[in-house]
Amino acid sequence: MIDDYKIFPRIMMGVITVLTYQSVHWFMSIPHDQVNMYNAGLVSVCMGALTGSFGLWCNTEKGNK
Repeated sequence: MIDDYKIFPRIMMGVITVLTYQSVHWFMSIPHDQVNMYNAGLVSVCMGALTGSFGLWCNTEKGNK
């Protein structure tokens, strides 16, 4: 039953979406004179991970139908 509803991949996509959302809001709250390449790098990695995960998830969902 768990495999039929794909609960764990959906939970993981929800978690990575929330974490990316929070990291972007954190980055936007930093004053512009305090932004450095480490902050930008963290947000860039989070966005890249979300994009890659979403792409893999969409291809998996398409292939299982």
